[in-house]
Amino acid sequence: MKRMYTLIALLVAFLGVAFFKENGGITKQSKPHIGVLTLMHHPALDQIYQGFIDELAKEGYKNGKNITIDYQNANGDQSNLNTMATKLVNNNPNAIFSITTPASQATANATKNVPIVLGAVTDPKGAGLVKNVKHPGANITGVSSQAPAKEQLKLIKKFMPHMKTLGVIYTSSDPSATANYEEIVKQAKVLHIHLKSYSIANSNDLNQVSQEMMQNVDAVIVPQDNVIAGAMQTLVKNADAANKPLFPAVDTMVKQGGVATYSVNQYKLGVIGAKMTVKILKGEKPGNMAIEYVKHGDPVLNLKQAKKLGITVPKEFEHEAKTKGEIYQ
Repeated sequence: MKRMYTLIALLVAFLGVAFFKENGGITKQSKPHIGVLTLMHHPALDQIYQGFIDELAKEGYKNGKNITIDYQNANGDQSNLNTMATKLVNNNPNAIFSITTPASQATANATKNVPIVLGAVTDPKGAGLVKNVKHPGANITGVSSQAPAKEQLKLIKKFMPHMKTLGVIYTSSDPSATANYEEIVKQAKVLHIHLKSYSIANSNDLNQVSQEMMQNVDAVIVPQDNVIAGAMQTLVKNADAANKPLFPAVDTMVKQGGVATYSVNQYKLGVIGAKMTVKILKGEKPGNMAIEYVKHGDPVLNLKQAKKLGITVPKEFEHEAKTKGEIYQ
């Protein structure tokens, strides 16, 4: 009888140890599970995701081998975000990487426990995601991209020394675009640039509103705006028809038909997000990790587009783009 009790006790102890190993370590599963939620496909956001998975691989976490990445894309439909965020949370991930402000808000609403790493959120505090950027204190941390509006506006003045009116177009429902737009307005006043503003509610408005804008401005600056980035070719088409230059916030939009900018490196945002995710996998608490900021822009020039529009490229900027940034030609 004693022998039977001893065997039962050993069995219980064995099962307890097994259960602890399965559920009580740093990771919730033997193979770490990472959720990714993004608002849509467009080149800039795709670069962020590419930087994220590439850096995870460099850190030793290769998707499909020793880590599982569950990628969810709302394809521009914000109503899908809440459903996808809930799905990711229900799969019990070790962390979620959320790309764009709307995706991050949906994820934050879905969980107060799963660690969330923000990717490319312009204003985490203003978006209601964290109360303190240095000490988030909850389950959220991440990286913030802030387009260098002052640098970009100064660059436009160099390209367009006789410009009278600069147009700006943004999506009023996009928190990141709105935050970037407000900074452009602020810096335009400092630099004495006459700015004329146009807003759209969604991509369906872009064709008509941009056609109207082109009749009243000499050039256009475009903030970090996911809706416009996803429909960039429509804006380029109308700008080309009016022979007006576009100065977008990010390099991928310059490549698609903009002229020049100082662009935050989108790939780098994903790299930083991956590094923060790895720290979480190793036991760090997101609430103790300050929001990291990327504010410096790299020079980017579309020489082919400048020539097409008959715009003289400042020699010093062309040299800067050639030596420190990127030139499309």
